[in-house]
Amino acid sequence: MKMIIGIGVIVLLVFFIEWIGPLVLDKTSLSDDLKALIVAVADACMATACYIFIFRIYEQRLIRELSRKKFISNAAIGSLTGILLQALIILVIWLAGTFLVVQVNPVSMLIKPFAFALTAGFVAEIMIIGIVFRLLEEQTGTKIAFFIFIVLFAMMHINVKGATSISVMATAIQAGFMLPAAYVFSRNLWLPIFLHFGWDFAEPGIFGGINPSSSLTHGLLTSKIAGNPLFTGGETGPQDSLQSLLLCLLLGIIFLVLAKKKNNLIKPRWQITATNK
Repeated sequence: MKMIIGIGVIVLLVFFIEWIGPLVLDKTSLSDDLKALIVAVADACMATACYIFIFRIYEQRLIRELSRKKFISNAAIGSLTGILLQALIILVIWLAGTFLVVQVNPVSMLIKPFAFALTAGFVAEIMIIGIVFRLLEEQTGTKIAFFIFIVLFAMMHINVKGATSISVMATAIQAGFMLPAAYVFSRNLWLPIFLHFGWDFAEPGIFGGINPSSSLTHGLLTSKIAGNPLFTGGETGPQDSLQSLLLCLLLGIIFLVLAKKKNNLIKPRWQITATNK
């Protein structure tokens, strides 16, 4: 019930912003890019405020996972990590000789990818990690929650157009393991939010790669990516390449090892109940 209420309210209000925003902003002389940025900032603020309001009341607690004290450090680390991961993925493609920069575009071309990544990072991770994973982990424990998430994301992407075994595994590891592991390590939502943001911003926004969830085809760079789909990701883009799968798996394992050292892993509720009897 908590999941249904939390996700339902956030989705409803974000949809409202996506509807009312353009209606209001279209009456101004602002550029389309600035309009998109304003709507994205509103989406991010609304999703964050809704989460804090709903679960502060529902669970009668302070929302420490969105503490302002940890915002700057986690935002910086998350964003830079996401961008660095994409840079390493592109580096492998470049070393294979199949990444070509066709054109360098004005810096203003970064605005729309920034807006897309901001909405994706905040709305998706607040709902997926903050609500679904967090509440699932409280019941099943960390290990089982990871297993369920990996399987769930794999099943959701099996029938995606152009999907391959590598792309399905890559998506399952990225969304079902790496991002939840970032949360378990930090016990803070800012880290997975901005890791997702940096990832989605860099792929189309900086390197001009295909992002399956975005219609953007270029940003700062207009690039041509060709070659073996194993390393380029094929139809679904660089994030679904072999090197992406391996890098995200490695980072997820690092997060998990560090989380274990910090005693951040949670046991299933039934084990805790049995121990306390």
